[in-house]
Amino acid sequence: MLPHTCILVFSLLTSLSPLIRASLNLTLPHQHPNPEAVVQEVQRQLNVSISRREMLAAAESSCRTGNPIDDCWRCDTNWAANRQKLADCGVGFGRAALGGKGGKIYVVSDSSDHSPADPTPGTLRYAVIQTDPLWIVFASNMEIKLKHELIVNSFKTIDGRGANVRITGGGCITLQYVSNVIIHNIHVTRCVPSGNTNIRSSPTHVGYRGKSDGDGISIFSSRNIWIDHCSLSYCTDGLIDAIMGSTAITISNSYFSHHDEVMLLGHDDKYLPDSGMQVTIAFNHFGEKLVQRMPRCRRGYIHVVNNDFSEWQMYAIGGSANPTINSQGNRYTAPVDPDAKEVTKRVETDENEWSGWNWRTDGDILVNGAFFVPSGIGLSQYTKASSVEPKSASLINQLTMNAGVFGDPRDSSGSITSPGFSGGTSSATTGNGVGSSGGDYFGMIFGSDAAPSSSSLSTTTTILLSLLIILTLYITTNHGALLALPLLLLL
Repeated sequence: MLPHTCILVFSLLTSLSPLIRASLNLTLPHQHPNPEAVVQEVQRQLNVSISRREMLAAAESSCRTGNPIDDCWRCDTNWAANRQKLADCGVGFGRAALGGKGGKIYVVSDSSDHSPADPTPGTLRYAVIQTDPLWIVFASNMEIKLKHELIVNSFKTIDGRGANVRITGGGCITLQYVSNVIIHNIHVTRCVPSGNTNIRSSPTHVGYRGKSDGDGISIFSSRNIWIDHCSLSYCTDGLIDAIMGSTAITISNSYFSHHDEVMLLGHDDKYLPDSGMQVTIAFNHFGEKLVQRMPRCRRGYIHVVNNDFSEWQMYAIGGSANPTINSQGNRYTAPVDPDAKEVTKRVETDENEWSGWNWRTDGDILVNGAFFVPSGIGLSQYTKASSVEPKSASLINQLTMNAGVFGDPRDSSGSITSPGFSGGTSSATTGNGVGSSGGDYFGMIFGSDAAPSSSSLSTTTTILLSLLIILTLYITTNHGALLALPLLLLL
């Protein structure tokens, strides 16, 4: 009986060993066990959008750019009646971010921020602290000057489509210990440190906050986050920082400008949980007056795909503590400075250490003397299917032409118009600035009773792994160490 049992267990372990090894490498509970599968899915979605655009007649494809996110919702002329369709359009590691999907529409009609500890109904601060899912829109163009950090609760979408919305002031946007947040079509600019005061984070909790860093968007120990079509500039610290075990993040279609340290991914070289950080950076434009950190990575897996890097003064992508950098189909345009041509920078690390780091360039275009220094064990590390290749960087203009907030002046020369926008102002005709669905949006605060749940591992996989562990423990307990050798060889 024992030999047959050993053969059975050995076969089971052999078939599942890749999954077991992946599971053992997980450092965060919501980390994807196979990041290469996510990379391939981004490429597949992009190829589908490009192919569809090429197949359709010019008149039918006037709304299409081949950008899979935009093509998902913008071709619907009545998109404002179905705003929550946006939640189905994400790509990459943050694709599962639900935002306020399934919740009520909440209309921000008051741009004030008089009391962070006791926010006024109708304000953005009042909306983002609610506990139920909400899809937050804006009644008109507005500039929201925050007194202190805007602490956003889980299952929220901040949707600026149809209005020109600018968030500025103290602290700006903080996502801390939350999940499922979408931020779309918002200007975030001139954010400064603030704090040492009480700030409300939910209807039932007010807490003391120390001084903030002055980030545009701060992501702290959070997951399932999607930032799309935002324009960020002139902040005191980072434009977007994601630290302390944050993962499942996508930053897409955004425009970054006028800033030094643009984006930090990872808290500290010694903070091991950040090894599970997984971030997709796709279809963004890194524009004028940027210096460095696009991004600067500590640990984790960072997929940088089809972005336009048109300016940096020091370097574009930096890192330390052995992050994986998968750079595909980007355009890197080096500055005139002959000492700043290198795209990559290993921060405070000797070459004998970083030579083994997995940094790859695949299909990138390097302009004006730019050069990318790859490293690692070889391109075979990135599993690829022959039918799913990274989209050519020659399509960068097309894929990033609408990066940032729709209707910004720099986008006005594009051949594709943005629905609901004209020169950065709302063109909605219903009088409430949120489209023409006819719903009674005003005064709607609370959404569904419970937030949807999600899981990075399927139930079937969990059950199989549990049974495998139980079976292995039983056999080794009753028959000693007969299986020790095959187990060691597999794991």
